[in-house]
Formats: sequence, C-alpha cells, structure tokens
Amino acid sequence: MLCFDSHAHLDDRRFDEDRERIFATLREQGVGWVMNVGCDLASSRRSIALAEQYPFVWASVGSHPDDADRVNGKLLDTYRSLASHEKVMAIGEIGLDYYYEDVPRARQIIAFEEQVELAEALKLPVIVHMREAWQDAMEIVRRHPDLRGVFHCFSGSRECALWLAERGWYVGFTGVVTFKNARKAVECVEALPLERILIETDCPYMAPEPHRGRRNDSRYVPLVAGKIAEIKKLSLEEVAAATCQNARTLFGITE
Repeated sequence: MLCFDSHAHLDDRRFDEDRERIFATLREQGVGWVMNVGCDLASSRRSIALAEQYPFVWASVGSHPDDADRVNGKLLDTYRSLASHEKVMAIGEIGLDYYYEDVPRARQIIAFEEQVELAEALKLPVIVHMREAWQDAMEIVRRHPDLRGVFHCFSGSRECALWLAERGWYVGFTGVVTFKNARKAVECVEALPLERILIETDCPYMAPEPHRGRRNDSRYVPLVAGKIAEIKKLSLEEVAAATCQNARTLFGITE
C-alpha cells in the first residue's frame, strides 16, 4: 500500500537540513509518489529540480494568489517554457485568496484567469488555491467548462465540493480532515465519491493529528488516507489505491 501526496512543498527552506532523509524514507512510510507544487517562479524552478533528482517526484509551475501582482506576459512565457519539461504535469498553485488580501482582488482574478488560459493552451490541469473567494472562483470555472484540476486543501462547503465533482474536478484534503473541529471537511468527504478525492499534505503546513502544530512532510499523508478510510468505512488500502489512481489520472502520469 503506497499513497500519492498530491500537493507538497518539499523545496521549502524548512526542509534544507533533512530533505534527503525525508525522500530516502518515504517509501518505507507508505508514500510512493509526490507532486511538488510551485507558488512562484523560484519555487517552480526548485520543484522541477526535485523532480529531476527523484524519479517518484513530479512538478507543477505557477503563481499563488500572493504572487499574483508579479504575473505578467513575461512570467507567463517563462511558465510556458518551464511547462514543456517532461515532469511538469500541471499549472499551479494558482487561484484566489481573499482572507489576507495581500494582493487586490481584481489583480488576483486577472492572474488566475491568465494562468487558467495558459493551462488550457497547454492542455494541462490546474492546482487551485481557494480561500474565501468561492463566488468568483465558481464564475471562472463556469467560464472555462473544459478546464479540469483540483481544488487543493479544500475549505468550501459540501455543496461546493459536489458542484466541482459533478463537473469532473477533484477535491484535495489535507491533515485538516483529522482535526477534531473539522466538521465541514468531514461532511465533504462523506458526500463525495471516492473517485473525486485526492489526499495531500500541503507540507510544511497542515500537519495531521497527532502531529498538529509541527512541521508537516509527505511521510504523514497516510494519516490523511486513514482518516478518509474511517469516514467512508473503507480500508486504508482501498483509499490509498483509489486516491493514487485519481492523482495519476488527473496529472497524466502513466509510469
């Protein structure tokens, strides 16, 4: 039984001292594959470098909403070039974040849609970060009916989750689903078909119980799978196999 961590940031400087040890022990901890996700140009390049170094790691490129004010034609051309790499399988993480609103909403929307259009042109899925911006996000999804991807670290309602699943999208769950107060996440897992669920760590953030509050890493993603198995009354092996296949299908990974 091996899990696929569909969203990690193992290029983060917080892993500089023990990154190699983490990668060396992933398989014995039940993790076979990792999607390392870019948040800006620098992290996108680092993600590709990790994917080149480790055969079980893939990469995505893109600008997080916090980096939206840097998205312009030149950067989009650079992402287009980086996306030609054989191990770049998605555009992301992109999206909207109205919680802190470090970048004005109007600028975030423009950057999100420009990167969506890039993904469509390249025939790649998207990895979407979404926080307190559901109305605008749903409108963009409606305007791009052929677009597919995952809303990672899902924080929306049961109704939003099902709306996405009906349109062929995936919904990603982190260690948050293991928290005692995670009512909304549990309701979404209960309602969604297993074939629309991805598991992730979003490391170094969102460590699951019993590691909550500590630095997270990909070795903990089986704890997310275990909680989903408990909620859906399935075996850990069933959830690991299904979510792994879901990630492979979304990202077009055949090897």
